[in-house]
Amino acid sequence: MVRPPLTPEERLRGEQLGQVLRQARGDRSIVEVAAAAGMSAETLRKIETGRIATPAFFTIAALADVLGISLDRLAVRSTPAATG
Repeated sequence: MVRPPLTPEERLRGEQLGQVLRQARGDRSIVEVAAAAGMSAETLRKIETGRIATPAFFTIAALADVLGISLDRLAVRSTPAATG
């Protein structure tokens, strides 16, 4: 199955999600946080840089748990403001 290309909005949301996760990680190493969330450091690095713009729900839920950030707060901080 081929995924359709991401929209500009999806790319922006992925970048914003990555910024929020990086800020929440603080001084903790990417290796430490990734291991605690059950993923590779490379996967977390790709999420934080926006290269994985639409990570799976359970991936984000695991990161939110490890980072001590609620999914509600993560969703609000990762959603671009409406324009128009």
